[in-house]
Amino acid sequence: MSGIDIVVLGVTLFAIVFFGVWMTRNDQKLDEFLKGNSNSWGTIGLSVMATQASAITFLSTPGLAYDSGMAFVQNYFGMPLALILIAIVFVPMYYKLELCSVYEFLEHRFDSKTRTLGSVIFLIQRGFSAGITIYAPSIILTSVLGWDMNTTVIGVGLAVVIYTVTGGSHAVSLTHKYQMTVILSGMAVAFGIVIYKISGHAGFRENLSIAGALGHLNVVDFSFDLDKRYTLWSGLLGGFFLSLSYFGTDQSQAQRYMSGQSIRDSRLGLMFNALLKVPMQFMILLLGVLVFVFYQWEKPPATFLPESMTEAAVAADAETYQNYENAFIGNFKSQKSAMQEFVGALRAGDEALALSSKEKLKVAGEESRRSRANLKTHITTVTGAESMKETDYVFIHFVLNELPIGLIGLLVAVILSAAMSSTASELSALATISTVDFYQSHFSKNQSDAHYKTVSRVFTAVWGGLAILFALFASMVESLIEAVNIVGSLFYGTVLGLFLAAFFIRRIGAHAAFIAAIIAQLSVLFIYFSDIVTIGYLWYNLIACGLVIVLSLMLQTVMGGRKV
Repeated sequence: MSGIDIVVLGVTLFAIVFFGVWMTRNDQKLDEFLKGNSNSWGTIGLSVMATQASAITFLSTPGLAYDSGMAFVQNYFGMPLALILIAIVFVPMYYKLELCSVYEFLEHRFDSKTRTLGSVIFLIQRGFSAGITIYAPSIILTSVLGWDMNTTVIGVGLAVVIYTVTGGSHAVSLTHKYQMTVILSGMAVAFGIVIYKISGHAGFRENLSIAGALGHLNVVDFSFDLDKRYTLWSGLLGGFFLSLSYFGTDQSQAQRYMSGQSIRDSRLGLMFNALLKVPMQFMILLLGVLVFVFYQWEKPPATFLPESMTEAAVAADAETYQNYENAFIGNFKSQKSAMQEFVGALRAGDEALALSSKEKLKVAGEESRRSRANLKTHITTVTGAESMKETDYVFIHFVLNELPIGLIGLLVAVILSAAMSSTASELSALATISTVDFYQSHFSKNQSDAHYKTVSRVFTAVWGGLAILFALFASMVESLIEAVNIVGSLFYGTVLGLFLAAFFIRRIGAHAAFIAAIIAQLSVLFIYFSDIVTIGYLWYNLIACGLVIVLSLMLQTVMGGRKV
């Protein structure tokens, strides 16, 4: 990056963090530090959005669209209805009980062991997810500055821990508002630039037609195939339960909307996300598709992974590398000629010619894709990096190589801001649960607010350290955005089942719910890791939730209706 970009990056990040810490410097009460209680609906709406919109969203989502198209957007189709249900049912109950931890509700309705179970499940899955969200910005700094990945992971993790420990959850919520503003502005700029760059080759609609011909505008899949990760039905059903679990029972999100001045502010903040989240994800995926089109017109690198890997592959076996590259270059040129022919047919309005040239483009595109895959495989094999996936590097490569000076710094600041906001939310939530549900509940019930604030800061540091350890192994996952959703889907359904049973089925008692939740959680993990059946991961949310409710009712019947 240029000196100007570094200045833009540094000033943007420093201003956001300093503002949040400065504005919360006088927070004295425990509930202000752990969750805050004075935010407007606009701050809540942006904070909820920023908590979910991590660096993974802005790195991995465009890369996922570059690799496989728009199908991932179906993951969010169930979200609006889930947010409406949370606003109607969950929020009033949480306010009524004046909760710091949402899992306190499970103790009010069931007992302390059920509350502890919900808390433990949250800590396990959110701890892993925090590690993944730390790894994402490390990719950026490694690409930008050429730092060692492990050193970068540790540095990013420590920076976020210091930021969270200093200001607590209230500072996180306040800075989210400004981070999200920077994020949305930066993505809009990136969108405009990629459209400008591809417009020199073809019009916007023509470029979308090219993306469609190459299989990248697959927005909705109506098939009822449980093996597919993303279909309309898995999005509406599995996505609904995933969103209901995440926004309704995950402390990192509940902590954001429970920081409102009133129930009305919390509900409006959730409705803000119900209206805007799906369109935002659609546009981020579309950005990835347009980047894909750009790299069909302009020759992409052999791999989007760090350039040092390509250099190492050339040094190890230059002749073999050159053979693979020559094959790719030839197929890439053939594909580009087919694209130009297809655009010419579209402009001429010749439907028959357009159809035939589209089929020719499909064949040429597949040949180009295959030859580049062979080249990429050669590089990763020679360098011993077979486990590394390039999808998470696609967008940052475009930013660093195609954006003008100044805007590169802004876009990097955008992604790092998203990383800080999401990881800070997760660490804050992990510290809150550890403090309230374990330390305060089981070990020390009558201490001062100052004492619990100190304990919360210690837990933030501990969880930050564990998240850094998890992040050091994150390079082994296939796609960061999918990894986060897979981890959540394996655990969220069980907790959601407990909450739905608590809200809607009064005859279920504590013992039945507790035993059912353990059986459901172990069953889902066994199914996933044993490969007995292969199903899209979104369905695990529905399966686990259903198991908890059905098994609870069966066990309660066996227990003779005793609600204990």
